[in-house]
Amino acid sequence: MHRVLVLGGGKIGRMIACLLAPEGDYTVSVGDSDESKLELLRQRVPGARPVRLDAGDRSALVQAMGECDAVVSALSYARNPLVAEVAAETGTSYFDLTEDRETTRRVREIAEHARGDLVFMPQCGLAPGFVSVVANELTRSFDKLDKVFMRVGALPQFPSNFLKYNLTWSTDGLINEYCNPCEAIHDGARRDVLPLEGLEHFSLDGVRYEAFNTSGGLGSLCETFDGRVRDLNYKTIRYLGHRDYMAFLLHELRMSESRDLLKRILEAAIPVTFQDVVVVFCTVSGWRNGQLVQMSDARKIYNTTIHGQNWSAIQITTAAGVCVMLDLHFSGALGAKGVVRQEQVGLEAFLGNRFGQYYRSGTSSLFSLETTDFSGELR
Repeated sequence: MHRVLVLGGGKIGRMIACLLAPEGDYTVSVGDSDESKLELLRQRVPGARPVRLDAGDRSALVQAMGECDAVVSALSYARNPLVAEVAAETGTSYFDLTEDRETTRRVREIAEHARGDLVFMPQCGLAPGFVSVVANELTRSFDKLDKVFMRVGALPQFPSNFLKYNLTWSTDGLINEYCNPCEAIHDGARRDVLPLEGLEHFSLDGVRYEAFNTSGGLGSLCETFDGRVRDLNYKTIRYLGHRDYMAFLLHELRMSESRDLLKRILEAAIPVTFQDVVVVFCTVSGWRNGQLVQMSDARKIYNTTIHGQNWSAIQITTAAGVCVMLDLHFSGALGAKGVVRQEQVGLEAFLGNRFGQYYRSGTSSLFSLETTDFSGELR
C-alpha cells in the first residue's frame, strides 16, 4: 500500500482522495485545520482518513509526512515551500498543483538539496500540468518548430451574469493568474507579457470564445523550448466579454492593488458552480519534410458522477492530473528522480493510466484562430 498525505481538504483535496482511496493500493490521509472540511470529507469520501493538521506548523508536518511515502499539496501556493522543505527533510516525495512561478522556483531550489531518490513534481494539475503533456506530445512529429499555443478554460455550462463566469476553483489562484506577469517566447526570445493582454477570439464546436494572457499556465515549457521555437504562449479561455469586465475591475478600479478585497467581492457576488466544462486546446505548427503544417488537440471535459458523488470538471481534471503522476511514480513508469517536469511524461502514458481516462473524451482537431496580438509586453 502506498501511503499518501493530501494537504488541504477543499474541493481539489477531496477529489484527489475520492480518486485514490477506492483503488485499494493507496492509504490516503487528508490533512486540514478546518473541521468542517474534514467532516465533509468523512461524508463524501469514507475511504480517506481525515487528519486535523495545521499546514503552517512545521513540527506537525514533520510528524504527518514522516509516516507517508508521498505528499500532495492542494494548499494555497504560499504554503508549498514549507511543505517542500519538510518533504526533503522527511524523505517524502512531493507533488503540488501550483501555478505560481515564484513558488515553483523555490520548490525546485529545495529539491536540489534533497535525497537523490526522491521525486519533486510541482504543477501537476490541469494548467500547468496536463496541457504541457499535450503540447509537448504534439511537437514530437516536427522537424522544426514554429509556434506552440495552449488555451485552457474552466467555464460554467450555463453562464448567467455579466462576467459570464462562475467560481469553479481557487479564488486566490484565479486572481493570481489575472494579475501576475506571464511567461512567453516571442520571436525566439523569452520574455514576460502582461496579463489580460493578447486578446484573441476563436470558435470550437460552434461556440465562440475569447482567450488572453494569464500567468502560470506554461509551467516549465519556456525553459524546455528555449531556442527551439519562434512563439510559445499560454492563454486562458473565457466566454466573449469576460476579459473587458475583469480589465475594468483590475485596472480602472485598481483592484489588482487590493487582492484581498477583490477576493471578498468575488466570493460574495459570484456563485460557485459544479455544472462546468473544461476546454483544453493546444496547437503546434512547424516544418515537416519541408512543409509548414499544423497539428491540434482539443478536448472538452464535463462534470460527472464518480463513486456515487457529483464532481465538477475542474475538480476532476485537476485531481486526475496529479493522481496520474503519483501512479506513474509508484509504478516506476515515471522514470525520473529529483525535479520532474510535466512534459517529461508522454501523452500515451498519461491517457493510458487509470486516472488519465477522465481526459480521453471530446478529442477534436478543429480550430479557427482569428486574431493574435502580443501587445502589452513588459520590457
